[in-house]
This record gives sequence, structure tokens and C-alpha cells, in this order.
Amino acid sequence: MPKANVYNMAGEVIGEIELSDAVFGIEPNVTAMHTVVRNHLANLRQGTQSTLTKAEVSGGGIKPWRQKGSGRARQGSTRNPHWTHGGVAFAPKPRDYGFSVNKKVRRLAICSALSDKANEANVIVVDGLEMGEIKTKTFKAFLDKVGASRKALVITPEVNKNVVMSARNIPGVQTTIANILSAYDLINADKLVVDKAALEKIEEVYA
Repeated sequence: MPKANVYNMAGEVIGEIELSDAVFGIEPNVTAMHTVVRNHLANLRQGTQSTLTKAEVSGGGIKPWRQKGSGRARQGSTRNPHWTHGGVAFAPKPRDYGFSVNKKVRRLAICSALSDKANEANVIVVDGLEMGEIKTKTFKAFLDKVGASRKALVITPEVNKNVVMSARNIPGVQTTIANILSAYDLINADKLVVDKAALEKIEEVYA
């Protein structure tokens, strides 16, 4: 059974906790994680690129010269793709790059990402992740002490304004809540800083 150290807000190790085998102890499924990451990045694409085809470029309505006798190659329009100022062949048009992913695959990807982090001892459990006031300097000092100052994902049981506001200006640090985990965010983070109450929610939902 995987284990993780439990820290207090002073950055001190105060114990150890056993993590659920069903969530943090599975064999990571690379295919599922890859699929979900591709899906996330595809959904971020705006797909607003658009160029003009031969039919949409202005001009070119008259045949530039007669069909035969000029010694030049026959041409029907000055707006063909091989002409300067011509249209674009196979022009990109607005489209939706998104595709759907099954719920079971998303769930498997999340458990795989959590298990991968647990295997590498990158899960940091905090006994009561609270901030008495909005103070970025204090929260940054806490992350430094627990070794999560770069690319950390902070997970709380519910929206905690003080934590969110304290963490939002720290480069590479993101916050989320236990019931809306994103496999992409889990994979992208180097360390997971998880409130103990949020850990219980995660194990309850994904076990």
C-alpha cells in the first residue's frame, strides 16, 4: 500500500498516511493518460484560422488571355492558387478540434496520474491546509519547506479563498478542489499538495 508523509502548515513532518490502493496504487495506464491530455489540448484550440480559397479571392473573373495561339500555358483565372494574389489550395477553415473521451477513460487517467505521483513520492498531504489571511509570501514559504515550490497542484476539499488568492501569483502553482480533478493538471504538476480532507474525498470518489 502506498504511503505519503503528512505535514503541518509549518512545513514539518508530523506523521505518515496510507493511501488507497484503488486510487494511488494501480499500474499507470499511459494510453489513457495520453488520450486525456490530447483531448484537453485539442479542446483548448480555438480553431478560428481561415484563409481565402480561389472562389473567395476578389478578382480573376475574366480569362487572362485566349485559350490558344499566345504561346503561353492556358489559364482560366488569375486567382488560381499558383498565381500571385491567388487563393489558397485546401485552405484551412474554422473547425472544432475537440473530441469526446469516455468517462471510464477519464477516471482511469486520473487514477493513473495519482498513482504515478504516489510511486515517485510526489504526493504531499497537509493536515489542515488553511491560511488565516491572504499572504503569498507565507504560502510560498510553506511550499518551499515541503519541497513543492515548482509546478505544484494544491488540492483543497472545497474552494478556499485565502489559499487560492495566496497561491495565484506564485509561478507554476495551481489550485483546484477534490471533486473537479483534471488528469492534465495532475500530470503537468511536479508535486501534489493535498489537504487531508481533500484526500479523503478523492479516495471516496475514485476508489
